[in-house]
Amino acid sequence: MIDDIIVFYKDGRYKVVKVQEKLSVGKNVLYVNVFKRNDTRTIYNVIYQNGRGGFYYMKRFAVTGITRDREYNLTPGQPGTRICWFSANPNGEAEVVKVTLKPKQRIKTLQIDIDFANLAIKGKQSLGNLVTKNEVHRFALKEKGSSTLGGRNVWFDPDVLRLNYEGRGNFLGEFQGDDLVLVILKNGEYYTSTFDATNHYEDNILRIEKFRPGVVWTAILNDADQKYPYIKRFEFEPSVRHLRYLGENEKSSLILLSDTPGARFRVSFAAPDDFREPVVIDAAEYIGVKSFKARGKRLTTYALGSVEEIEPRPLPEETPAEAPEPIAPDSDDITPEEKSDEEVRDEINGQQRLF
Repeated sequence: MIDDIIVFYKDGRYKVVKVQEKLSVGKNVLYVNVFKRNDTRTIYNVIYQNGRGGFYYMKRFAVTGITRDREYNLTPGQPGTRICWFSANPNGEAEVVKVTLKPKQRIKTLQIDIDFANLAIKGKQSLGNLVTKNEVHRFALKEKGSSTLGGRNVWFDPDVLRLNYEGRGNFLGEFQGDDLVLVILKNGEYYTSTFDATNHYEDNILRIEKFRPGVVWTAILNDADQKYPYIKRFEFEPSVRHLRYLGENEKSSLILLSDTPGARFRVSFAAPDDFREPVVIDAAEYIGVKSFKARGKRLTTYALGSVEEIEPRPLPEETPAEAPEPIAPDSDDITPEEKSDEEVRDEINGQQRLF
């Protein structure tokens, strides 16, 4: 249940309010989200202009606990103050921001890169570090950041069907900012989610774990359309929507699901074919990796008794690839995404460049 939300305004004010059926938070809202008390992982990265025509400052801070409905200010509160850059980072991510200054005769360098990772996380009432005393033309994201707090350990509590960071339930692993949770359901569907503790999950979960891109899964299923058992190898793809990995027919059912490299299975037969000896299926030799939407390959035309996963085939040891030699670009080279200070100056002043 969502109890409180935090609201930031464009002039630097912020407050926490209780969720109500009809709630007005006023104008000039910059950001709204669920507020979690004592949350030291959500870090806000901010650049603000201190007063009308004032200097620009940057700061990183957390909001762990404040009085509900009381108004606070992340800036000194000078008239005309405005927030120029704002990001809320659930795992302490720190981006790089490109600051482009307005051209003036005395200013030689118009572009400044600001890396929030180099900025310490301080109290929400701190002034912050000076970015520039000059007028700014624009702020732009140059590079998304990774967490400066390290990974976050995540557990799944099957009793309440929620994630938590306090060690309750089954440990899912250490998560970084862009990591996802893979949820495989018993009805043949799957999806991925963030690792936010406010997420709520269904009660028909077959497996829930940290999503691992590139992992090959092997599924053996009863195909309701073909009336035979099939085997398929595939990779799950990130998706917030529920997708079926057992085919479109909802009557198709899962017999066995494995993520074991080199997976092998012993297939036994039932009457009237129970006189046949069990066979061993090496999944990788039997079928290649295809889309999770593919039907797969028929496992057998005989009456199926049971399928048992056995000791996997030993995989050859991989020889680590040699790291390529670093390439030192020429000092005069400019990447396609970058512009020189002269190009920026001409662009702002409306000058057309012929060469």
